[in-house]
Amino acid sequence: MPHKWIQAATYIGAGVGLVIFTFFGLLPGSFLAGAIGLNLAGKLFGTPLVPSLFPKIIVAVSMSFGAILFGIVITFVFAALGSMGGLCLERLAGSDNQPPEVARLNSKK
Repeated sequence: MPHKWIQAATYIGAGVGLVIFTFFGLLPGSFLAGAIGLNLAGKLFGTPLVPSLFPKIIVAVSMSFGAILFGIVITFVFAALGSMGGLCLERLAGSDNQPPEVARLNSKK
Protein backbone atom coordinates (compact mmCIF):
# COMPACT_ATOMS: atom_id res chain seq x y z
CA MET A 1 0.00 0.00 0.00
CA PRO A 2 1.88 3.04 -1.16
CA HIS A 3 -0.40 5.71 0.30
CA LYS A 4 -1.62 4.20 3.56
CA TRP A 5 -1.45 7.45 5.53
CA ILE A 6 -3.52 9.33 2.97
CA GLN A 7 -6.17 6.63 2.76
CA ALA A 8 -6.47 6.23 6.53
CA ALA A 9 -6.66 9.99 7.11
CA THR A 10 -9.29 10.36 4.39
CA TYR A 11 -11.50 7.75 6.05
CA ILE A 12 -10.97 9.36 9.45
CA GLY A 13 -11.81 12.79 8.02
CA ALA A 14 -14.97 11.47 6.38
CA GLY A 15 -16.03 9.83 9.65
CA VAL A 16 -15.42 13.03 11.59
CA GLY A 17 -17.39 14.93 8.94
CA LEU A 18 -20.36 12.58 9.33
CA VAL A 19 -20.29 12.94 13.11
CA ILE A 20 -20.10 16.73 12.89
CA PHE A 21 -22.92 16.72 10.35
CA THR A 22 -25.05 14.57 12.65
CA PHE A 23 -24.59 16.87 15.63
CA PHE A 24 -24.38 20.31 14.02
CA GLY A 25 -25.59 20.12 10.42
CA LEU A 26 -28.72 18.01 10.20
CA LEU A 27 -31.09 20.48 11.83
CA PRO A 28 -29.79 23.67 10.11
CA GLY A 29 -29.65 21.94 6.72
CA SER A 30 -33.24 20.74 6.89
CA PHE A 31 -34.43 24.01 8.45
CA LEU A 32 -32.93 26.25 5.76
CA ALA A 33 -34.09 24.00 2.93
CA GLY A 34 -37.54 23.78 4.52
CA ALA A 35 -37.77 27.57 4.51
CA ILE A 36 -36.83 27.57 0.84
CA GLY A 37 -39.49 24.90 0.23
CA LEU A 38 -42.09 27.00 2.05
CA ASN A 39 -41.23 29.99 -0.14
CA LEU A 40 -41.46 27.84 -3.27
CA ALA A 41 -44.80 26.34 -2.21
CA GLY A 42 -46.06 29.84 -1.38
CA LYS A 43 -45.14 31.07 -4.85
CA LEU A 44 -46.78 28.07 -6.53
CA PHE A 45 -49.98 27.78 -4.48
CA GLY A 46 -50.45 31.25 -2.98
CA THR A 47 -49.16 32.78 0.21
CA PRO A 48 -51.71 31.66 2.77
CA LEU A 49 -50.80 27.99 2.34
CA VAL A 50 -53.62 25.58 2.87
CA PRO A 51 -52.61 22.29 4.51
CA SER A 52 -53.04 20.17 1.40
CA LEU A 53 -50.89 17.35 0.10
CA PHE A 54 -48.82 19.07 -2.61
CA PRO A 55 -47.38 21.92 -0.50
CA LYS A 56 -46.48 19.41 2.20
CA ILE A 57 -44.72 17.21 -0.36
CA ILE A 58 -42.75 20.20 -1.69
CA VAL A 59 -41.62 21.17 1.82
CA ALA A 60 -40.74 17.58 2.78
CA VAL A 61 -38.75 16.98 -0.40
CA SER A 62 -36.87 20.25 -0.04
CA MET A 63 -36.05 19.49 3.61
CA SER A 64 -34.75 16.04 2.68
CA PHE A 65 -32.75 17.40 -0.24
CA GLY A 66 -31.23 20.14 1.91
CA ALA A 67 -30.17 17.73 4.65
CA ILE A 68 -28.66 15.29 2.15
CA LEU A 69 -26.83 18.03 0.25
CA PHE A 70 -25.50 19.58 3.46
CA GLY A 71 -24.29 16.15 4.61
CA ILE A 72 -22.50 15.49 1.33
CA VAL A 73 -20.76 18.86 1.42
CA ILE A 74 -19.62 18.55 5.04
CA THR A 75 -18.42 14.97 4.54
CA PHE A 76 -16.53 15.88 1.37
CA VAL A 77 -14.85 18.89 3.00
CA PHE A 78 -13.70 16.91 6.03
CA ALA A 79 -12.53 14.01 3.85
CA ALA A 80 -10.48 16.46 1.77
CA LEU A 81 -9.01 17.98 4.94
CA GLY A 82 -8.17 14.50 6.20
CA SER A 83 -6.56 13.63 2.89
CA MET A 84 -4.40 16.74 3.03
CA GLY A 85 -3.44 15.91 6.61
CA GLY A 86 -2.53 12.37 5.56
CA LEU A 87 -0.41 13.71 2.73
CA CYS A 88 1.44 15.93 5.21
CA LEU A 89 1.94 12.98 7.58
CA GLU A 90 3.23 10.84 4.74
CA ARG A 91 5.72 13.49 3.67
CA LEU A 92 6.86 14.10 7.26
CA ALA A 93 7.29 10.38 7.89
CA GLY A 94 9.69 10.19 4.95
CA SER A 95 7.89 7.55 2.97
CA ASP A 96 10.06 5.60 0.53
CA ASN A 97 7.39 5.64 -2.14
CA GLN A 98 7.43 8.67 -4.38
CA PRO A 99 4.24 10.13 -5.78
CA PRO A 100 3.56 9.03 -9.39
CA GLU A 101 4.32 12.45 -10.88
CA VAL A 102 7.76 12.63 -9.21
CA ALA A 103 8.59 9.05 -10.22
CA ARG A 104 7.62 9.86 -13.81
CA LEU A 105 9.84 12.97 -13.84
CA ASN A 106 12.79 11.07 -12.35
CA SER A 107 12.48 8.29 -14.91
CA LYS A 108 12.81 10.78 -17.80
CA LYS A 109 16.18 12.08 -16.54
